[in-house]
Amino acid sequence: MKNLRNITFWITGASSGIGEALAIQLSQLPVNLILSARRATELERVKKACSNEDRVKILPLDLTDFDSHEEKTNHAIAQFGQVDHLINNGGRSQRSLVKDTIFQVDKDLMEVNYFGSVSLTKQLLPHMLKRGNGHFTVVTSLTGIFGTPFRSGYAASKHALHGFYDSMRAELEDSGIKVTIAAPGFVKTNVSINAFQGDGKALGKMDDAQANGLTPEQCAKAIIKAISKQKREVYIGKESYAAYVKRYLPWLFARLIKKAKVR
Repeated sequence: MKNLRNITFWITGASSGIGEALAIQLSQLPVNLILSARRATELERVKKACSNEDRVKILPLDLTDFDSHEEKTNHAIAQFGQVDHLINNGGRSQRSLVKDTIFQVDKDLMEVNYFGSVSLTKQLLPHMLKRGNGHFTVVTSLTGIFGTPFRSGYAASKHALHGFYDSMRAELEDSGIKVTIAAPGFVKTNVSINAFQGDGKALGKMDDAQANGLTPEQCAKAIIKAISKQKREVYIGKESYAAYVKRYLPWLFARLIKKAKVR
């Protein structure tokens, strides 16, 4: 992966799951890393697990504290003099039916999953445009391609990410700005444990579908491969076939998704 040498990655949601796995795997390359999430102690733990620890910096960040994003972006740039690649990975999931979900949950999902990534992207974009190159990777979900039961607000936030970053790519690709959308299926992380229930409380347990998913390490490997190849979009996991069923056989997809085991 020679094209990934000596560049600076900024990873959100780096304190666990896919973000942690991305940090550890990328640290094995000759790159600089800036790791962000809300929990500084967990970021320190991930940093210690990384190779080339002297090339890893931590930057605590709350994706929903939009007013702090300008300062955080300036701080990130100052760490190594530039940021070449932002991996928007932070977010939160949901496990509740539409009829049982209060509106605040929908708002909270959009704030952390969509507005948080968009805010950080817009703060960093002028830096990349001034330099004439840069790369944004956004970790969405296969629910950004199709909605499923128990994920209405989550799917909406991920669909929104696809819309935003597809549009941004179309506008800026000729200006040297690359965009990779990575859409995983089920990955065995704490995402279901932390997922919103309908009343806004965390689910507090790992559901069966998540437990049987890819490991974070497998998912991270696929994302890094897509980044290296500068792919515009990649679907990850055995559930990826559903994206093609949705595209080419929508009538069949509509029948199947009602019965899909997503919990």
